[in-house]
Amino acid sequence: MSGAAIGASMKKDLTRQQYLDLYYYMRLNRAVEDTMVKLFRQNKIVGGLYSSLGQEGISVGSAYALEKKDWLAPMIRNIGALLVKGVPPRDIFMQHMAKYDSPTKGKDGTSHFGDLDNLHIVSPISMLGDLIPVMAGVAIAGRYLGQKIVAMTWIGDGGSSTGVFHEGLNFAATQKAPFVLILENNLWAYSTPVRRQVPLENLADRAKAYGIASYIVDGNDVVAMYKTAKEAVDRARAGEGPILIEAKSFRRMGHAQHDPAEYVPKEMRAHWEARDPILLYEKYLTSEKLLDAKSKKEIDDKIEALLQKERDFAENSPMPPAEFAAEGVYCTGDDCHKVQPKWERDKREVMPPKSSVPAVWTVEGFGAGKGSSGGIAPIHFGDTPAATEKNENEERLAPKSPTKTIAKKKSAKAATVGAGSRKARR
Repeated sequence: MSGAAIGASMKKDLTRQQYLDLYYYMRLNRAVEDTMVKLFRQNKIVGGLYSSLGQEGISVGSAYALEKKDWLAPMIRNIGALLVKGVPPRDIFMQHMAKYDSPTKGKDGTSHFGDLDNLHIVSPISMLGDLIPVMAGVAIAGRYLGQKIVAMTWIGDGGSSTGVFHEGLNFAATQKAPFVLILENNLWAYSTPVRRQVPLENLADRAKAYGIASYIVDGNDVVAMYKTAKEAVDRARAGEGPILIEAKSFRRMGHAQHDPAEYVPKEMRAHWEARDPILLYEKYLTSEKLLDAKSKKEIDDKIEALLQKERDFAENSPMPPAEFAAEGVYCTGDDCHKVQPKWERDKREVMPPKSSVPAVWTVEGFGAGKGSSGGIAPIHFGDTPAATEKNENEERLAPKSPTKTIAKKKSAKAATVGAGSRKARR
């Protein structure tokens, strides 16, 4: 997309503060990851480290479209979404450093943590695609409780080829769940180019199979990403069911820190580096006089001061004590964590008798469940069988008393003996 086209797409109805919020969170997203790269190289991060370099606009723009009461479930490259939701950088640092003050008390070395009580964040699931049915369930539960929430999660182009992606999306579609799925088409599933795994030009076309709406958006245009996600969230909240958004972008780093991504053609990398979402957005903000040198310096200083404080806190946090390894392995009920439904509607609306709907319907040619003799009729597909056949079936299927069965067998045996005697006399 040309610079002019990007500028045109960014001209949306946002306030100046909203424009600057999107800029701040993208800058913070990248600064947090840059800090973690340094920590990783100092051997202070104990797990893997996965970069979202060049994809910050997707996480930030989509999460910014949610309301505080809405739920999200990030994947490993959606740190920007966590920051928008209100997760402090220190939690992200400590989680990767397995520190005792981290959200999981040092029991995980990556981004597998959530916040069910306050921020409404569901922890990532390593098995790609599994978050889709989980978040569809969260969305349905919220609707049942009368909360009017929307649930959102992300998936990559590679993850969209998993079975649970399709099962979950089909489930969400049949239930008309208020659910938004962001499909990050970053052109590579580890070292496999997307064209080698999906015979489609647009992955958004997969939504057609489930009868749901979809959008295609430039993932490097943060305002377009926000505007598209906001429209999808509003539609889902209004009861239109799930919506899929394909965000086209590029994974500028390897799968993780151990992967140099030498399989990516140099020309492709150069093309996307020139389309860096932060640089493009910065140029737009400057040209529209929404960002000047003074305000940019204020943002720079704010981020630098924040991350210095957050990093110091994380590095000074202790490692978990050895004896803690045996605690919290299994959930033991309310003493582990207590999750109670938060009703925002009268329970009687979803309890009998108000919620009861008779599961009765009539299909032409299938009768009403009774044969012509008044007995129970077996199910037939196709043309309705003749009354004679019905009677025979009813007699065959009717429970037989032991006395009648014995009498019938004796009668049949007598007939057989009689027939044999007649044959012998001939």
